[in-house]
Amino acid sequence: MSETKTQLKRRRLNGVVVSDKMDKTVVVRVDRAHQHPKYLKRFSLSKKYKAHDEENAYKAGDKVIIEETRPLAKSKTWRVVSKIA
Repeated sequence: MSETKTQLKRRRLNGVVVSDKMDKTVVVRVDRAHQHPKYLKRFSLSKKYKAHDEENAYKAGDKVIIEETRPLAKSKTWRVVSKIA
């Protein structure tokens, strides 16, 4: 098999770092817009993900891109790819 076939397309999400108190882990809040099916009002939903940060480079308030990865801990299955300027 070629390498392009073996590589999986992993989900990527944009979010904001809300906590960097753990070692090599940051908590990222991802917001998304949702519309009510009947009343058509738009509102935002948010979810927090724990993401791996090997160098402890990201601080609270940074906008980052996270990507799905294999489970690194019980609740950590994402890793930080890069910072958004």
